[in-house]
Amino acid sequence: MEVFISSYMVLAPVFGYLGDRYNRKYLMCGGIAFWSLVTLGSSFIPQERFWLLLLTRGLVGVGEASYSTIAPTLIADLFVADQRSRMLSVFYFAIPVGSGLGYIVGSKVKDVAGDWHWALRVTPGLGVVAVLLLFLVVREPPRGAVERHSDSPPLNPTSWWADLRALSRNLIFGLITCLTGVLGVGLGVEISRHLRRSNPRADPLVCAAGLLGSAPFLFLSLACARGSIVATYIFIFVGETLLSMNWAIVADILLYVVIPTRRSTAEAFQIVLSHLLGDAGSPYLIGLISDRLRRSWPASFLSEFRALQFSLMLCAFVGALGGAAFLGTAIFIEGHRRRAQLHVQGLLHEAGPADDRIVVPQRGRSTRVPVSSVLI
Repeated sequence: MEVFISSYMVLAPVFGYLGDRYNRKYLMCGGIAFWSLVTLGSSFIPQERFWLLLLTRGLVGVGEASYSTIAPTLIADLFVADQRSRMLSVFYFAIPVGSGLGYIVGSKVKDVAGDWHWALRVTPGLGVVAVLLLFLVVREPPRGAVERHSDSPPLNPTSWWADLRALSRNLIFGLITCLTGVLGVGLGVEISRHLRRSNPRADPLVCAAGLLGSAPFLFLSLACARGSIVATYIFIFVGETLLSMNWAIVADILLYVVIPTRRSTAEAFQIVLSHLLGDAGSPYLIGLISDRLRRSWPASFLSEFRALQFSLMLCAFVGALGGAAFLGTAIFIEGHRRRAQLHVQGLLHEAGPADDRIVVPQRGRSTRVPVSSVLI
Protein backbone atom coordinates (compact mmCIF):
# COMPACT_ATOMS: atom_id res chain seq x y z
CA MET A 1 0.00 0.00 0.00
CA GLU A 2 2.83 2.42 0.86
CA VAL A 3 4.47 1.78 -2.52
CA PHE A 4 1.22 2.43 -4.37
CA ILE A 5 0.40 5.60 -2.42
CA SER A 6 3.93 6.93 -2.95
CA SER A 7 3.83 6.42 -6.72
CA TYR A 8 0.30 7.81 -6.90
CA MET A 9 1.40 10.89 -4.93
CA VAL A 10 4.39 11.50 -7.21
CA LEU A 11 2.58 10.89 -10.50
CA ALA A 12 -0.55 12.93 -9.75
CA PRO A 13 1.19 16.30 -10.42
CA VAL A 14 2.70 14.87 -13.61
CA PHE A 15 -0.70 13.92 -15.00
CA GLY A 16 -2.08 17.24 -13.75
CA TYR A 17 0.50 19.05 -15.90
CA LEU A 18 -0.19 16.82 -18.92
CA GLY A 19 -3.97 17.05 -18.46
CA ASP A 20 -3.91 20.84 -18.74
CA ARG A 21 -1.98 20.76 -22.02
CA TYR A 22 -2.72 17.56 -23.96
CA ASN A 23 -5.65 15.38 -24.99
CA ARG A 24 -7.18 14.18 -21.73
CA LYS A 25 -9.13 11.35 -23.29
CA TYR A 26 -6.00 9.71 -24.71
CA LEU A 27 -4.08 10.26 -21.47
CA MET A 28 -6.79 8.46 -19.49
CA CYS A 29 -6.98 5.62 -22.02
CA GLY A 30 -3.22 5.14 -21.89
CA GLY A 31 -3.11 5.31 -18.09
CA ILE A 32 -5.92 2.80 -17.56
CA ALA A 33 -4.54 0.43 -20.21
CA PHE A 34 -1.11 0.55 -18.55
CA TRP A 35 -2.75 -0.04 -15.15
CA SER A 36 -4.57 -3.11 -16.52
CA LEU A 37 -1.41 -4.61 -18.02
CA VAL A 38 0.66 -4.02 -14.89
CA THR A 39 -2.06 -5.48 -12.64
CA LEU A 40 -2.34 -8.58 -14.83
CA GLY A 41 1.43 -8.98 -15.02
CA SER A 42 1.84 -8.70 -11.25
CA SER A 43 -0.34 -11.78 -10.76
CA PHE A 44 2.27 -14.00 -12.48
CA ILE A 45 5.30 -12.88 -10.45
CA PRO A 46 6.84 -15.78 -8.47
CA GLN A 47 7.21 -15.58 -4.72
CA GLU A 48 10.99 -15.32 -4.79
CA ARG A 49 10.78 -12.04 -6.77
CA PHE A 50 8.85 -10.05 -4.21
CA TRP A 51 10.71 -6.86 -5.14
CA LEU A 52 9.23 -7.10 -8.62
CA LEU A 53 5.74 -7.35 -7.13
CA LEU A 54 6.38 -4.16 -5.16
CA LEU A 55 7.54 -2.45 -8.34
CA THR A 56 4.46 -3.43 -10.33
CA ARG A 57 2.13 -2.42 -7.49
CA GLY A 58 3.87 0.94 -7.50
CA LEU A 59 3.33 1.29 -11.25
CA VAL A 60 -0.40 0.79 -10.65
CA GLY A 61 -0.31 4.40 -9.44
CA VAL A 62 0.03 5.44 -13.11
CA GLY A 63 -3.55 4.45 -13.86
CA GLU A 64 -4.89 5.84 -10.61
CA ALA A 65 -3.17 9.19 -11.15
CA SER A 66 -4.34 9.40 -14.77
CA TYR A 67 -8.07 9.13 -14.19
CA SER A 68 -8.40 10.60 -10.69
CA THR A 69 -6.71 13.88 -11.66
CA ILE A 70 -8.02 14.24 -15.21
CA ALA A 71 -11.55 12.78 -15.13
CA PRO A 72 -13.10 15.58 -12.99
CA THR A 73 -11.76 18.22 -15.41
CA LEU A 74 -13.24 16.31 -18.34
CA ILE A 75 -16.61 16.18 -16.58
CA ALA A 76 -16.37 19.92 -15.82
CA ASP A 77 -15.99 20.67 -19.54
CA LEU A 78 -18.92 18.44 -20.54
CA PHE A 79 -21.53 19.60 -18.02
CA VAL A 80 -22.48 22.78 -16.15
CA ALA A 81 -24.49 23.75 -13.05
CA ASP A 82 -26.85 21.00 -11.82
CA GLN A 83 -25.71 18.47 -14.41
CA ARG A 84 -22.09 18.94 -13.42
CA SER A 85 -22.87 18.37 -9.74
CA ARG A 86 -24.85 15.27 -10.61
CA MET A 87 -22.15 13.79 -12.84
CA LEU A 88 -19.40 14.51 -10.31
CA SER A 89 -21.45 12.79 -7.62
CA VAL A 90 -21.71 9.70 -9.85
CA PHE A 91 -17.93 9.76 -10.42
CA TYR A 92 -17.02 10.15 -6.75
CA PHE A 93 -19.70 7.65 -5.77
CA ALA A 94 -18.07 5.02 -7.99
CA ILE A 95 -14.64 5.37 -6.31
CA PRO A 96 -15.59 4.30 -2.75
CA VAL A 97 -18.13 1.75 -3.96
CA GLY A 98 -15.52 0.24 -6.27
CA SER A 99 -12.98 0.16 -3.45
CA GLY A 100 -15.40 -1.60 -1.14
CA LEU A 101 -16.49 -4.07 -3.80
CA GLY A 102 -12.83 -4.75 -4.55
CA TYR A 103 -12.33 -6.09 -1.03
CA ILE A 104 -15.44 -8.26 -1.29
CA VAL A 105 -14.95 -9.58 -4.83
CA GLY A 106 -11.22 -10.07 -4.35
CA SER A 107 -11.69 -12.18 -1.23
CA LYS A 108 -14.44 -14.25 -2.87
CA VAL A 109 -12.37 -14.87 -6.00
CA LYS A 110 -9.46 -15.94 -3.81
CA ASP A 111 -11.72 -18.36 -1.90
CA VAL A 112 -13.17 -19.86 -5.09
CA ALA A 113 -9.87 -20.16 -6.97
CA GLY A 114 -7.82 -21.07 -3.91
CA ASP A 115 -5.15 -18.61 -5.02
CA TRP A 116 -4.98 -14.88 -4.29
CA HIS A 117 -3.30 -14.23 -7.65
CA TRP A 118 -6.65 -14.67 -9.40
CA ALA A 119 -8.00 -11.62 -7.61
CA LEU A 120 -5.50 -9.59 -9.65
CA ARG A 121 -6.61 -11.24 -12.90
CA VAL A 122 -10.25 -10.18 -12.72
CA THR A 123 -9.91 -6.40 -12.61
CA PRO A 124 -7.82 -5.96 -15.81
CA GLY A 125 -10.83 -7.13 -17.81
CA LEU A 126 -12.87 -4.31 -16.33
CA GLY A 127 -10.04 -1.93 -17.24
CA VAL A 128 -10.25 -3.02 -20.87
CA VAL A 129 -13.99 -2.33 -20.88
CA ALA A 130 -13.36 1.12 -19.39
CA VAL A 131 -10.77 1.94 -22.08
CA LEU A 132 -13.11 0.87 -24.89
CA LEU A 133 -16.02 2.91 -23.53
CA LEU A 134 -13.79 5.92 -22.96
CA PHE A 135 -12.32 5.73 -26.45
CA LEU A 136 -15.58 5.08 -28.32
CA VAL A 137 -18.14 7.07 -26.33
CA VAL A 138 -16.47 10.02 -24.60
CA ARG A 139 -15.43 13.06 -26.66
CA GLU A 140 -12.64 15.49 -25.82
CA PRO A 141 -14.31 18.88 -25.17
CA PRO A 142 -12.52 22.24 -25.47
CA ARG A 143 -11.33 23.44 -22.07
CA GLY A 144 -13.80 25.87 -20.53
CA ALA A 145 -16.06 25.93 -23.60
CA VAL A 146 -19.30 25.36 -21.67
CA GLU A 147 -18.48 28.16 -19.21
CA ARG A 148 -17.61 31.01 -21.57
CA HIS A 149 -19.63 32.90 -24.15
CA SER A 150 -19.47 31.82 -27.74
CA ASP A 151 -17.70 35.03 -28.78
CA SER A 152 -15.01 34.69 -26.11
CA PRO A 153 -11.50 33.75 -27.24
CA PRO A 154 -10.32 30.20 -26.41
CA LEU A 155 -8.37 29.67 -23.21
CA ASN A 156 -4.64 29.09 -23.54
CA PRO A 157 -2.61 27.19 -20.93
CA THR A 158 -0.15 29.17 -18.85
CA SER A 159 3.25 28.04 -17.63
CA TRP A 160 3.43 25.46 -14.87
CA TRP A 161 5.13 27.96 -12.57
CA ALA A 162 2.27 30.42 -13.10
CA ASP A 163 -0.18 27.65 -12.32
CA LEU A 164 1.62 26.85 -9.07
CA ARG A 165 1.70 30.51 -8.04
CA ALA A 166 -2.03 30.83 -8.58
CA LEU A 167 -2.82 27.58 -6.77
CA SER A 168 -0.56 28.45 -3.82
CA ARG A 169 -3.38 30.60 -2.46
CA ASN A 170 -4.95 27.35 -1.26
CA LEU A 171 -1.71 26.31 0.45
CA ILE A 172 -2.79 27.61 3.87
CA PHE A 173 -5.95 25.49 3.89
CA GLY A 174 -4.00 22.44 2.73
CA LEU A 175 -1.43 22.87 5.48
CA ILE A 176 -4.16 23.30 8.07
CA THR A 177 -5.83 20.09 6.90
CA CYS A 178 -2.56 18.12 7.05
CA LEU A 179 -1.61 19.46 10.47
CA THR A 180 -5.05 19.00 12.03
CA GLY A 181 -5.25 15.46 10.64
CA VAL A 182 -2.02 14.43 12.37
CA LEU A 183 -2.84 16.35 15.54
CA GLY A 184 -6.45 15.15 15.75
CA VAL A 185 -5.68 11.45 15.19
CA GLY A 186 -2.91 11.44 17.79
CA LEU A 187 -4.95 13.43 20.28
CA GLY A 188 -7.98 11.15 19.92
CA VAL A 189 -5.94 7.98 20.41
CA GLU A 190 -4.16 9.30 23.51
CA ILE A 191 -7.33 10.63 25.16
CA SER A 192 -9.15 7.36 24.50
CA ARG A 193 -6.23 5.30 25.79
CA HIS A 194 -6.17 7.18 29.11
CA LEU A 195 -9.95 7.15 29.56
CA ARG A 196 -10.24 3.40 28.92
CA ARG A 197 -8.69 2.74 32.34
CA SER A 198 -11.72 4.21 34.08
CA ASN A 199 -14.46 3.96 31.43
CA PRO A 200 -14.83 0.96 29.06
CA ARG A 201 -17.04 3.10 26.79
CA ALA A 202 -14.29 5.67 26.23
CA ASP A 203 -13.86 5.01 22.51
CA PRO A 204 -17.35 5.97 21.29
CA LEU A 205 -17.56 8.77 23.87
CA VAL A 206 -14.36 10.36 22.56
CA CYS A 207 -15.67 10.07 18.99
CA ALA A 208 -18.94 11.67 20.07
CA ALA A 209 -17.13 14.50 21.85
CA GLY A 210 -15.00 15.14 18.77
CA LEU A 211 -17.94 15.35 16.38
CA LEU A 212 -20.19 17.33 18.71
CA GLY A 213 -17.32 19.70 19.54
CA SER A 214 -16.37 20.22 15.89
CA ALA A 215 -19.89 21.17 14.77
CA PRO A 216 -20.00 24.71 16.29
CA PHE A 217 -16.46 25.52 15.12
CA LEU A 218 -17.22 24.43 11.55
CA PHE A 219 -20.40 26.50 11.65
CA LEU A 220 -18.51 29.56 12.94
CA SER A 221 -15.82 29.17 10.29
CA LEU A 222 -18.49 29.54 7.61
CA ALA A 223 -20.31 32.33 9.41
CA CYS A 224 -17.08 34.37 9.67
CA ALA A 225 -15.88 33.66 6.13
CA ARG A 226 -16.87 37.05 4.76
CA GLY A 227 -15.91 39.14 7.77
CA SER A 228 -12.52 37.75 8.87
CA ILE A 229 -10.42 35.21 7.02
CA VAL A 230 -8.11 34.87 10.06
CA ALA A 231 -11.02 33.89 12.32
CA THR A 232 -12.20 31.46 9.64
CA TYR A 233 -8.82 29.71 9.58
CA ILE A 234 -8.73 29.52 13.39
CA PHE A 235 -12.20 27.97 13.59
CA ILE A 236 -11.34 25.54 10.77
CA PHE A 237 -8.17 24.49 12.61
CA VAL A 238 -10.03 23.71 15.83
CA GLY A 239 -12.98 22.10 14.05
CA GLU A 240 -10.87 19.83 11.84
CA THR A 241 -8.71 18.80 14.80
CA LEU A 242 -11.78 17.70 16.75
CA LEU A 243 -13.23 16.07 13.65
CA SER A 244 -10.07 14.01 13.08
CA MET A 245 -10.10 12.53 16.59
CA ASN A 246 -12.34 9.62 15.60
CA TRP A 247 -10.45 8.23 12.59
CA ALA A 248 -8.16 5.72 14.30
CA ILE A 249 -10.65 5.03 17.09
CA VAL A 250 -13.40 3.99 14.67
CA ALA A 251 -11.04 1.49 13.03
CA ASP A 252 -10.16 0.09 16.46
CA ILE A 253 -13.84 -0.21 17.44
CA LEU A 254 -14.63 -2.15 14.29
CA LEU A 255 -11.79 -4.60 14.92
CA TYR A 256 -12.71 -5.48 18.50
CA VAL A 257 -16.47 -5.91 17.99
CA VAL A 258 -16.01 -8.24 14.98
CA ILE A 259 -14.49 -11.73 15.16
CA PRO A 260 -11.18 -12.19 13.23
CA THR A 261 -12.66 -14.31 10.42
CA ARG A 262 -15.04 -11.52 9.44
CA ARG A 263 -12.89 -8.43 9.87
CA SER A 264 -11.94 -7.99 6.20
CA THR A 265 -15.58 -8.11 5.16
CA ALA A 266 -16.47 -5.73 7.97
CA GLU A 267 -13.74 -3.32 6.84
CA ALA A 268 -15.08 -3.50 3.28
CA PHE A 269 -18.63 -2.69 4.33
CA GLN A 270 -17.38 0.07 6.61
CA ILE A 271 -15.56 1.66 3.67
CA VAL A 272 -18.60 1.36 1.40
CA LEU A 273 -21.08 2.71 3.93
CA SER A 274 -18.88 5.55 5.19
CA HIS A 275 -18.30 6.83 1.67
CA LEU A 276 -21.87 6.12 0.62
CA LEU A 277 -23.21 8.25 3.45
CA GLY A 278 -20.36 10.77 3.19
CA ASP A 279 -18.25 12.00 0.30
CA ALA A 280 -20.01 9.95 -2.40
CA GLY A 281 -23.22 11.97 -2.33
CA SER A 282 -22.30 15.07 -0.36
CA PRO A 283 -20.82 17.08 -3.29
CA TYR A 284 -24.03 16.62 -5.23
CA LEU A 285 -26.22 17.44 -2.23
CA ILE A 286 -24.25 20.59 -1.35
CA GLY A 287 -24.26 21.68 -4.99
CA LEU A 288 -27.98 21.02 -5.30
CA ILE A 289 -28.81 23.09 -2.21
CA SER A 290 -26.51 25.88 -3.36
CA ASP A 291 -28.07 26.00 -6.83
CA ARG A 292 -31.58 26.08 -5.41
CA LEU A 293 -30.71 28.94 -3.06
CA ARG A 294 -28.96 30.90 -5.80
CA ARG A 295 -31.98 30.73 -8.08
CA SER A 296 -34.15 32.55 -5.54
CA TRP A 297 -31.70 35.48 -5.23
CA PRO A 298 -30.54 38.16 -7.71
CA ALA A 299 -27.62 37.04 -9.84
CA SER A 300 -24.36 38.29 -8.31
CA PHE A 301 -21.09 37.01 -6.88
CA LEU A 302 -22.42 37.74 -3.38
CA SER A 303 -25.44 35.54 -4.06
CA GLU A 304 -23.21 32.69 -5.22
CA PHE A 305 -21.06 33.09 -2.11
CA ARG A 306 -24.04 33.16 0.24
CA ALA A 307 -25.68 30.16 -1.42
CA LEU A 308 -22.53 28.05 -1.08
CA GLN A 309 -21.96 29.34 2.47
CA PHE A 310 -25.43 28.36 3.66
CA SER A 311 -25.35 24.97 1.92
CA LEU A 312 -22.00 24.08 3.55
CA MET A 313 -23.47 24.81 6.99
CA LEU A 314 -25.33 21.54 6.59
CA CYS A 315 -22.02 19.76 7.33
CA ALA A 316 -22.00 21.09 10.89
CA PHE A 317 -25.49 19.70 11.58
CA VAL A 318 -24.58 16.33 10.06
CA GLY A 319 -21.52 16.25 12.32
CA ALA A 320 -23.76 16.79 15.34
CA LEU A 321 -25.96 13.90 14.20
CA GLY A 322 -22.84 11.72 13.95
CA GLY A 323 -21.93 12.64 17.51
CA ALA A 324 -25.39 11.60 18.67
CA ALA A 325 -24.95 8.28 16.84
CA PHE A 326 -21.70 7.64 18.73
CA LEU A 327 -23.49 8.36 22.02
CA GLY A 328 -25.95 5.63 21.05
CA THR A 329 -23.03 3.34 20.22
CA ALA A 330 -21.66 3.83 23.74
CA ILE A 331 -24.79 2.17 25.16
CA PHE A 332 -24.31 -1.11 23.29
CA ILE A 333 -20.58 -1.37 22.62
CA GLU A 334 -19.69 -3.30 25.79
CA GLY A 335 -22.14 -6.09 24.99
CA HIS A 336 -20.90 -6.43 21.42
CA ARG A 337 -17.25 -6.44 22.48
CA ARG A 338 -17.93 -9.09 25.14
CA ARG A 339 -19.74 -11.36 22.67
CA ALA A 340 -16.87 -11.08 20.17
CA GLN A 341 -14.35 -11.98 22.88
CA LEU A 342 -16.38 -14.98 24.01
CA HIS A 343 -16.74 -16.15 20.42
CA VAL A 344 -12.97 -15.99 19.85
CA GLN A 345 -12.35 -17.94 23.07
CA GLY A 346 -14.81 -20.65 21.98
CA LEU A 347 -17.23 -19.90 24.83
CA LEU A 348 -20.03 -18.63 22.61
CA HIS A 349 -21.46 -20.36 19.57
CA GLU A 350 -23.88 -19.02 17.03
CA ALA A 351 -27.30 -20.58 16.83
CA GLY A 352 -27.78 -22.76 13.77
CA PRO A 353 -30.68 -24.76 12.29
CA ALA A 354 -30.00 -27.61 14.69
CA ASP A 355 -30.55 -25.27 17.65
CA ASP A 356 -34.10 -24.43 16.61
CA ARG A 357 -35.55 -26.69 19.32
CA ILE A 358 -37.02 -26.35 22.77
CA VAL A 359 -36.69 -28.65 25.78
CA VAL A 360 -39.89 -30.16 27.24
CA PRO A 361 -40.15 -32.62 30.16
CA GLN A 362 -41.25 -36.18 29.39
CA ARG A 363 -41.41 -38.79 32.21
CA GLY A 364 -38.91 -36.99 34.34
CA ARG A 365 -36.39 -36.49 31.56
CA SER A 366 -35.69 -33.66 29.13
CA THR A 367 -35.90 -34.27 25.42
CA ARG A 368 -35.51 -32.07 22.36
CA VAL A 369 -38.34 -31.76 19.85
CA PRO A 370 -38.82 -29.44 16.89
CA VAL A 371 -40.54 -26.16 17.68
CA SER A 372 -43.07 -26.76 14.89
CA SER A 373 -44.38 -29.87 16.66
CA VAL A 374 -45.59 -27.93 19.68
CA LEU A 375 -46.91 -24.78 17.99
CA ILE A 376 -50.70 -24.41 18.09
